Amino acid sequence: MKAFEMRDLTLEELEVKITEESEHLMNLRLQLKGRTLDDPLDYRKVRREIARMKTVLNEKKLAEAQN
Repeated sequence: MKAFEMRDLTLEELEVKITEESEHLMNLRLQLKGRTLDDPLDYRKVRREIARMKTVLNEKKLAEAQN
C-alpha cells in the first residue's frame, strides 16, 4: 500500500492495519529464525510498510491536534 492510499484511511483503520502487519512481521521473524522463510526480503518490506503506516498515523494525529 502506498502512502497516498494510507492517507485516505481513518485513524482506526490505520491502527488496525498496523496491528495486522505487526502480527505478520512476528510470523515472518519466526520463519526467518527457523530458516523456513522463502523470501527474506518480505521481512524488510513488511517492516518498512509498518514504518510508513506509523508515519502517516503520526501525521494525521498532529494535523488533528492543530485543528
